[in-house]
Amino acid sequence: MAAQLKSGKRKAESLSAKASKKSKPSKHSEEELSSEQSSEDESEKDDESESEEESEDDLDELDKMDEDEDDDDIEDEDNDDNDDDESHKYDDPDKKSSKEQHEEQRKLLKERKNKRKSGVEVERIKKLWERLRVKNPPLPKEVRDKLANETWSLCEGVLGDLVMKHDASRVVQTLVKYSSKERRDLICKELKPYYYKLATSAYGKYLLVKLLHYGSKDSRALIIKGLHGKLRKLMRHREGAYVVEDLFVLYATTQQRNQMIREFWGSQYAYFTDENDKRTIAEVCAESEEKKKLISGNLLGTIKASIEKGSIGFQILHAAMKEFVQIMEGEDMKEFIEAVTEQFASLVHTPEGCEVACTVLARATAKERKLLLRSLKEHAEKLATNEHGQTVLQIIFMTTDDTVLVQKVFFSEYSEHMENVLTNKYSRRPFIYLLNGLDKAYFSPNVLKDIEKYVELSKETSKKPEEERRNQILKIFLPVFYKTLLENPYDLLKENIGAQFVQELLYNTTFPEISDELRIKSIDTIIDCVRGDLTKEDHLINKAYTPRLLKSLIQGGKWNRETKTIDEIENINLGLSFAIKFVEEIFDNGKDVDVLESWISNKESSFVLVALTDKFKQYPKDKIGMEFINALKKQNKFIKKQDESNKGASLLYKVLN
Repeated sequence: MAAQLKSGKRKAESLSAKASKKSKPSKHSEEELSSEQSSEDESEKDDESESEEESEDDLDELDKMDEDEDDDDIEDEDNDDNDDDESHKYDDPDKKSSKEQHEEQRKLLKERKNKRKSGVEVERIKKLWERLRVKNPPLPKEVRDKLANETWSLCEGVLGDLVMKHDASRVVQTLVKYSSKERRDLICKELKPYYYKLATSAYGKYLLVKLLHYGSKDSRALIIKGLHGKLRKLMRHREGAYVVEDLFVLYATTQQRNQMIREFWGSQYAYFTDENDKRTIAEVCAESEEKKKLISGNLLGTIKASIEKGSIGFQILHAAMKEFVQIMEGEDMKEFIEAVTEQFASLVHTPEGCEVACTVLARATAKERKLLLRSLKEHAEKLATNEHGQTVLQIIFMTTDDTVLVQKVFFSEYSEHMENVLTNKYSRRPFIYLLNGLDKAYFSPNVLKDIEKYVELSKETSKKPEEERRNQILKIFLPVFYKTLLENPYDLLKENIGAQFVQELLYNTTFPEISDELRIKSIDTIIDCVRGDLTKEDHLINKAYTPRLLKSLIQGGKWNRETKTIDEIENINLGLSFAIKFVEEIFDNGKDVDVLESWISNKESSFVLVALTDKFKQYPKDKIGMEFINALKKQNKFIKKQDESNKGASLLYKVLN
C-alpha cells in the first residue's frame, strides 16, 4: 500500500508540475499563488474555453487520484512521513515534508476544481443534494421543492459538466426525481448532446435511465431519436447495452421498437427511415440476394458481438435474433446455432427468445440438437415452469428423434421434482401433450398454430413420425407419473391443475402393460384420500376440483362437445367399476348412514352423489347400484330439508324422485 501511495504521490507531483507549468503557482508563496490565481481568472475571461481545455485532462486525473485515496492509508503514510521528517529535518531546513507537500497538493487541487466551469458551485450543489435526497424522515413537499429549485438554479446551463462524474451525476438524478414535468423536459433537452456519452458511462447510464423513467412521452421520444443510428454500437458496449434494453422493454412504443430493430439491419435502415415502410425482413430480403446477404451479415455480426459482451439474455437481442432466424440459411445458420448453443437457456424466458429457440431446435441437425439439449440440462425445471420455456420443452418432445437423449437429459431432472412440475400451470402442458397429444382442451388455437409451424420446419431434419416419437417419450415418463400420484396424492389432488392431470393420466390407455396395475393402485389411493370428516377445511372434497375429478371417474369418459354425451373408455376400471368400488369403500353400500348424511349435507360432495345416482340408473340390473339408490331414497326427508344453498342436494332429490 505504501508503494502504491508513493507511486500515486509521484504521479500527483508530476501532474501538479505539469499543471503548474501552465498556471505557474509553484514558485510563489500561498499569498502569491492566490494573487496569481486572480490574475489568471481575469485572463480566462478573454479566453476561457481554451484555458479549460488545456487543463481539463490533468485535473480529471488529479480528481480521480484524490477521490480514490483511502483516508486511513493517507494517515498511515503521514505517520511514516513524520518519522522520516524527524530523521531528515536537519538535512535541508528548506525542504518540505511529505505531509506538507500533500496538503499543498490538496489546496492546489481544490483551487483547480474551482477554476472549472461550474466548479465554484459544486460544493454548494452537493450540500443541497445531501438535504434533498433525505428519505427518512420524509421532507415536506414545500421544503423539497425549495431545495430542488435552489439546486436547479446552480445546475442550469452547466449540466454537461456535472453528469459525467459519479457524485455530480447522482445530484442530477435526484433533481430529475423531484422536479416537475417542465423542468425534466428542460434537463432532457440540455443533455441532448450527451445522450451517447451518458449511455456508455458507468455512472451516466443511471441518469439516462432516470430520465426515461420519470420523463414525459416527448422526452423519451427525444432520447430515442438522439440515440438513433447508434444502437448497434451501443449493443456492443457493456454499459450501453443495458440502456438500450431498458429503452426497448420499458419505454419504447410498438412503432419505436420496430424501428429500433430495423436499425440492426444496417446503416441504410438506421439513418434513412420511413415510418410508413411496413415491410417485414423476409419481404425486404426477397427483393434481392444482395440485400439479404447484407442484412443477414449485419444482424449476425451484432448478435455475436452482443453475446460476447454478455447480453444474450436481453429481450432486444432476442428480437434481433427473431428477425435473423427468419432469413438464416447455410453457413450463417450454422454459425448462429454455434454462437447460441452454450447459453441457449438464456433465450427461453422472453416471447421473442422462445420463438428463436423453437426455430433453432426445429431446424438444427441431430448433432446440433444434442449440444443444445445438453446445455439445457441444469436448467430443466426452470425451463418447464417458465411461461415461454414450456413451449420450448414441448418442441423438444415433438422434434427430437433421439428419445434416448431426451431421457438422459431430462428424466432424472424431472423425476426428482415431478410433483412440482405436474401442479404448475405451465410445466404440466408438455406432459399433457405426452398423454393426450395436442388436445384442444389444453392448447388454444394460436398456440396450436405456432406449434404446427415449428413441426413443419422440423421435417427437414426430423425423420420419425410424430406419434411414434411421442409414445417413446411417454413410455419413459409414465411410471414416474403414477409413482408421483401414489406417493403424493394429497399434494396433486388439492390443486386444480394436479387433479386435471390425474384425470388425463387415468384415462390414458397407451401402454396397458404399464398402466393397468398402477391405475388400480391409484384408484385405491384416491378413494382413501376422500375418507374422513368432510367438515374439516383441508379435506380434499372441499378443494375446488376433487369433486369434479370424482364425477369424471364415475362417468368413466370424456365429454363429447359434438354429440353432447360422455364417450366412455373401456377396460380402465372406471365408470361403473369405479362407482361400485367407491360406494363399497366409502358408504358400505349405503349402510353407513352417518357417512351418507355427511356427504348429502356437504355442498361439494352432494354433486358426487348425483353422479353416482345417474351412473347406477344406467345399469338397473346392477345389484349394488340399486341398493345404494334405495339407501339414498330412505334419506329423502333429510335431503329435502337441506339448505337452499346446497344445490347438489336439491338436484339429488329431483334425480331420486
